[in-house]
Amino acid sequence: MTLKIKREVLLSIYEGDDDFFDITPTQYQYKIGEDGDNKSAIIEVSWGENYPEELPTIHLDVFYNKHLLQEVKDAIKSALTTEAENLLGCGSTYTLFEYAKENKEDLMQLQTDKVVIEEAKPEQAIATETVKAGKQKKEQLSKNQKRRLYDKFGTQGMMEGKQRGWNWVDLIRHLSQTGSKLDGQ
Repeated sequence: MTLKIKREVLLSIYEGDDDFFDITPTQYQYKIGEDGDNKSAIIEVSWGENYPEELPTIHLDVFYNKHLLQEVKDAIKSALTTEAENLLGCGSTYTLFEYAKENKEDLMQLQTDKVVIEEAKPEQAIATETVKAGKQKKEQLSKNQKRRLYDKFGTQGMMEGKQRGWNWVDLIRHLSQTGSKLDGQ
């Protein structure tokens, strides 16, 4: 069977399944477990040019899986790769997804029930501190303070040669165009 036919078969099997995601014609994802469950994951399978004669690429490095421990990811990938090796020469995507669904508890046995947040590395801590330091609030000046600064320093570095008030609205012209409320009554 060609890849196109294998794709059509896979799409017809999972039609209407909210846990199946068709990313590209050769890349598919399947979610095992429920949303919000700490023992859920998205498995991504990518086909190479010589699929099914070569093993599909199995990924667990999607954002949804950030809560999984690295040991759990390695165990899932190892188990699915072993299963795929047994099916070499056959279309194995459906079988891999079903294997993961049926063996979810065994694959997730190393995963804790509580969310584990990895400690920030020193490099990340330094980067976080510099971002926080860069986001300090700018001091708000009153009109009178701004006028004093302008009188003291002029346009040096502030408006580069433009006179004070260069962008002010001509109030008289503006009011004559809009009219007053008394004129309209």
